[in-house]
Amino acid sequence: MTLNWGLSRKRNALTARARIIREIRRYFDEEGYLEVETPLRIPAPAPESHIDAIPSGDWFLHTSPELSMKRLLAAGYGPVFQICHCWREGERGRLHLPEFTMIEWYRTDAGYLRLMDECESLIGSVAAALGLGKKIVYQGIEINLRGRWERITVAQAFSRYTRFSMAEALQRGLFDELMAQEIEPKLGISAPVFIHDYPASRGALARLKPDDPSVAERFELYMGGIELANAFTELTDPSEQRSRFIQEQENRRALGKVIYPMPEKFLDELHLMPQACGIAMGLDRLVMLLLDAPSIDDVVALTPEQH
Repeated sequence: MTLNWGLSRKRNALTARARIIREIRRYFDEEGYLEVETPLRIPAPAPESHIDAIPSGDWFLHTSPELSMKRLLAAGYGPVFQICHCWREGERGRLHLPEFTMIEWYRTDAGYLRLMDECESLIGSVAAALGLGKKIVYQGIEINLRGRWERITVAQAFSRYTRFSMAEALQRGLFDELMAQEIEPKLGISAPVFIHDYPASRGALARLKPDDPSVAERFELYMGGIELANAFTELTDPSEQRSRFIQEQENRRALGKVIYPMPEKFLDELHLMPQACGIAMGLDRLVMLLLDAPSIDDVVALTPEQH
């Protein structure tokens, strides 16, 4: 029998991936987090405009464990973390898989700025465990992990990298296009960057900033021009959350997309959730960056095309 050489050549990457996962679990254990497992198949995903769930019978494969993990917070748990598979329809490319692995964690009595510190600490710990020290090299780009990572607002990024202000981009309907084409590729090139305070319309589950409700307390982490994590201070007002979900459903309807059922159990329990913050980090992308792999295909055992 002939070996599957395409799979065999991934041995070093998969061995390193396993080591990275062990280090992530060690980090969260030492930080006092409880590892949890929530169902992968759910009746109602969060109805976000640009994230499409894959049907599983009358239910859906979750696009994120977010709603289930927040219900744990409402039941008195926290801090909690989870490493799990997630599914999103139509996502395929060098940085995307329709089935991928997510690290998601939540803590109570803290806001999104605390999660920036934890990202620095977690990734620094994993890099040190791999013997990478305080820098990594990704596709010829040296990324310095030393010191406090840069933090810029979305408004500052528009001023720095485009000819429009954030407000002008929103008004002209160019926000997403400019973010994808002119801003994101330039983020985190020499050092990781947290880009934060997104427009309120781009934070469907995030709390609005108390002193500036035009923006949400949300950030994304970029390294080497690659989005690695998305985080925010959680919205805990069930009436406001329902209103935002209804707006997202209307957005999906306007785009001709499937309208998901309202996640009623989540909304019923949301008023019990304390102040909290949460973050989702792409494990496959983190492994890519740390191992200097050009494609997400190089750091997973089997891609969809190999089944």
